[in-house]
Amino acid sequence: MNKEHQKKAKIFSVVNQKGGVGKTTTVVNLATAFAAAKQRTLVVDFDPQGNASTGFGIFQSQRQKTIYDVMIGESALKDVIMPHRLPNLKIATSTVDLSACEVELVNMDKREFLLKQALKDVIHEYDCILIDCPPSLGLLTVNALVASDLVLIPMQCEFFALEGLSHLLTSLDMVKENLNHHLKISGIILTMHDRRNKLTEQVEIDVRNFLKEKVFINAVPRNVRLSEAPSHGVPGVIYDPKCQGSVSYIKLAQEILDKEVLKK
Repeated sequence: MNKEHQKKAKIFSVVNQKGGVGKTTTVVNLATAFAAAKQRTLVVDFDPQGNASTGFGIFQSQRQKTIYDVMIGESALKDVIMPHRLPNLKIATSTVDLSACEVELVNMDKREFLLKQALKDVIHEYDCILIDCPPSLGLLTVNALVASDLVLIPMQCEFFALEGLSHLLTSLDMVKENLNHHLKISGIILTMHDRRNKLTEQVEIDVRNFLKEKVFINAVPRNVRLSEAPSHGVPGVIYDPKCQGSVSYIKLAQEILDKEVLKK
């Protein structure tokens, strides 16, 4: 079969310009759940903090070649991808070096398309690719959005969330209009959800009224075991698969797969 006619991976960017909303936790746990569901899954750690790499137990000393080397043209993506002990799961790691891209690439032609170009070499080898984006809407996030089919937006249920979401949706519209006409929002993921909190309840009602079916049914609760997992270098859904947070991510992963990947 010609490469052009092979099945291509669905590429998801996990985006929110606000930090601390659970982006990396979402990427690490969804990717693990996807892989457990026999989906060939690649995680691209595209945040200079490198937290997704750490969350999979990959130490700084092990990150000899990273996504930074790909972005500056010194390595092909396939040469920086690392296997995980879980079958069907691989990771392209990141370090703080990646932060230099915002400056180093500023004068390069078509700099917004570098990640998309890099992914072309591996897009037929995976079913799902998840890109963990930095908490900003700079060049790195724009590269991720240009390379992606779909956007996942983790959103904490708090007072300023709706205002931040409005700004983000405007930015996504601009990227779609100018750089990637095929970009779609897969959905909003409600994170750090606390049903005992009246504010959480009100924010959820507002978001669901505003975005309807774009908000995933399965919300992720605030959960201590999910917070502990990264310090052990293990995804939460492996660290404690029966805790409430892990169960929520497993259900959310199936919801996303059914909606975007497994559909006929």
